Amino acid sequence: MFVSYKWLQEYVDLSGISAAELADKITLSGIEVEGVEKKSEGLKGVVIGHVLECEQHPNADKLNKCLVDIGLEEPVQIICGAPNVGKGQKVAVATVGAVLPGNFKIKKAKLRGEQSNGMICSLQELGIESKLVAKEYSTGIFNFPQDAKVGEDALEVLGLDDEILELSLTPNRADAMSMLGVAYEVAAILGREVKWPEISASGSSEKASDYISVKVDAPEDNPLYIAKVVKDVKIGPSPLWMQTRLMNAGIRPHNNVVDITNYILLEYGQPLHAFDYDRLDSKELVIRRAKDAEKITTLDGTERTLSSDHLVITNGKEPVAMAGVMGGANSEVVESTTTVVIEAAYFKGAIVRKASKEHGLRSESSSRFEKGVDPERTRLAGERAAELMATYAGGTILEGSVEFDDLKMEPAVVSITLDKINTAIGANISSQEVVDIFNALQFDVKVEGDTFIVTVPTRRGDITIEADLVEEVARLYGYDNIPSTLPVGTPTVGALTDYQQKRRVVRRTLEGAGLYQATTYSLTSPEKAAQFTREKRDSITLAMPMSEERSELRLSIIPQLLEVVKYNNARQMDSVALYEIGSVFFKEADHVLPDEKEYVAGAITGLWEANLWQGEKKPVDFYVAKGIIEAVFESLGVLDGVEYRKATIPNMHPGRTAEVLLNGDVIGFVGQVHPSTQKAYDVKETYVFELSFKSLAEATVAPIAYQTIPRYPSITRDIALVVEKDIAAGQLQQIIVEAGGDLLKEVHLFDLYEGEHMEEGKKSLAFSLKYFDPERTLVEEDVSKAHDKVLEAVKEKAGAVLRG
Repeated sequence: MFVSYKWLQEYVDLSGISAAELADKITLSGIEVEGVEKKSEGLKGVVIGHVLECEQHPNADKLNKCLVDIGLEEPVQIICGAPNVGKGQKVAVATVGAVLPGNFKIKKAKLRGEQSNGMICSLQELGIESKLVAKEYSTGIFNFPQDAKVGEDALEVLGLDDEILELSLTPNRADAMSMLGVAYEVAAILGREVKWPEISASGSSEKASDYISVKVDAPEDNPLYIAKVVKDVKIGPSPLWMQTRLMNAGIRPHNNVVDITNYILLEYGQPLHAFDYDRLDSKELVIRRAKDAEKITTLDGTERTLSSDHLVITNGKEPVAMAGVMGGANSEVVESTTTVVIEAAYFKGAIVRKASKEHGLRSESSSRFEKGVDPERTRLAGERAAELMATYAGGTILEGSVEFDDLKMEPAVVSITLDKINTAIGANISSQEVVDIFNALQFDVKVEGDTFIVTVPTRRGDITIEADLVEEVARLYGYDNIPSTLPVGTPTVGALTDYQQKRRVVRRTLEGAGLYQATTYSLTSPEKAAQFTREKRDSITLAMPMSEERSELRLSIIPQLLEVVKYNNARQMDSVALYEIGSVFFKEADHVLPDEKEYVAGAITGLWEANLWQGEKKPVDFYVAKGIIEAVFESLGVLDGVEYRKATIPNMHPGRTAEVLLNGDVIGFVGQVHPSTQKAYDVKETYVFELSFKSLAEATVAPIAYQTIPRYPSITRDIALVVEKDIAAGQLQQIIVEAGGDLLKEVHLFDLYEGEHMEEGKKSLAFSLKYFDPERTLVEEDVSKAHDKVLEAVKEKAGAVLRG
């Protein structure tokens, strides 16, 4: 909600308090003010000018030479390229020395040989968004009314000197979606009165009931409908002050009738609609549920198919509006409109929300009906709109209104004791202070002993229970005034669970390795939900997704990480290393909660080591990714139970992917993304891993055992074994470890050879074996005996022979 500081002053006295101070007070009272913007901040030197002469530039077809009176002794010559500039217009002129948005300074210039002393401006050039500029001025300069004073500050006339407070409203504070609603809030904070607009229009002798009748066939959806008739209107632009207020609130001006309905929506919080009486082609309005497959073309030119779940306004034969959402094109106010029917109604939020959502029509009107409008203002809003149309559209208000009134809404009555208020807040507020707060909010309150009986006005539909009254007292008393108190009772000491501690250990390890933490959406598209999944389980589809791209719960974290990699690559960030610890979701059965599992996943691409002055580039490869997860395993104390096994996994490179096993159970995988998948995501060579964090966190860890530093020397033997190409190095290493016995302490692979001197289908794997005994010095005979057992085992179990 955008609130004009100057406009707000019409309803509540703001003397002695600036817009910034007011914003702080509103925020401290419970409604966050996201910012205060002064539209003309940094701008200067823009005045209203009168175009005395306008002729084509002698040396340019698309330029005009204008003589403009800007309130100085002599008019100035300005070269202007706007197609709609003309003699006699009142325009915004940035004089020499003026500053426009973007710190654009106006200087004297010569354009195609002609002197230009300033610039005739469009509204966009003054910082107003294009979508808020009236269509007639969307491609050219803005024309002020002819009564505008030459030389006057154009920024002030356009309302750009105003300060706009942006309120971030929670769904329960629908009352603050209007200027009067905000005025009530501000008046309560400052202890001042609210001034309502005066309505004093007189009607003609003709009666509205002679022109229109109202019939409501769905009173449960529309308990109150009021129609007023204004004839002899002349469609034209609304007054400039009204246009500027609408633009400052984020609404585009159209014409005087439509602008008045939008103005009332902002002022009262009551949506209105204006029908062209003659185009209704009927003397009755019938409000009913739509028929299935019934059609209506709305104001945006779109034909929409309705259902019996939607409420419509009809002329007795066909729909002319979707109730509370949008009007129909067949009854739209146009330039030839002379008689207007004003609709002021109370529609139930649920029926409006359903139509708005199903048709994707989220409007200023629908948002207010959905959250709830004040029925006490509905009739007043219609009267106020009629008065403004009489004043600014030259209309004549017909006597009376045509109404259907089946509304039964009484103010809520809530009781609460002083003890409950003080106990909940943790303060010692007196009874009189509580009464003063309720009076400031303009709630009727009666005191019976220690009990307050509060009658809540209908504008505050969010207050229904005791806790709501406690909140009102607390925020108006001032959160800063509530004392800090320690909990009463036995103190408890918080601590992380073992699972939480391990999660922190993993985060520290991955961040220490150079990975950045990412937080991605759990919702994804059907296509991506099926990628990188080891478990063949169905995904869960949302019943009412916001979009197809966010319609299913993920089965893997990797697709979202690849999207982050893509995003960074597109912004010249070629080296990216990310991780996420998050949940994936598997479908169990119908109407049962999903099986939610926590995974740790990572994605790495680009250079792992930069080309420093004394080093060399090292691109990311399989062993970088493997090394990272091994650091995780080591930090958790489970490294000894980890194995790797070649695997084929959807969307992963078939030759550079391994399953990860912990104590014999598969817990995840590591490897390179398949080239075709990389291309689909528009990323370069990327390595990923995904592991079951639950399996890691719950793995049995042997207690820490300390070994003395060996006092005796070790003996190292290197062997090169020739084996079949399909035999994995890990398989061979396992055989060596099992055969080496107690003396064999370390085994690692240090060479792989598959060159031209190797027999077809064979490869050479070289291992380094370290033997030692912590109790004595080994002799050759001890080592040879153990080493021979190793050679016999690899030959027998893997067909390996020593390379000659």
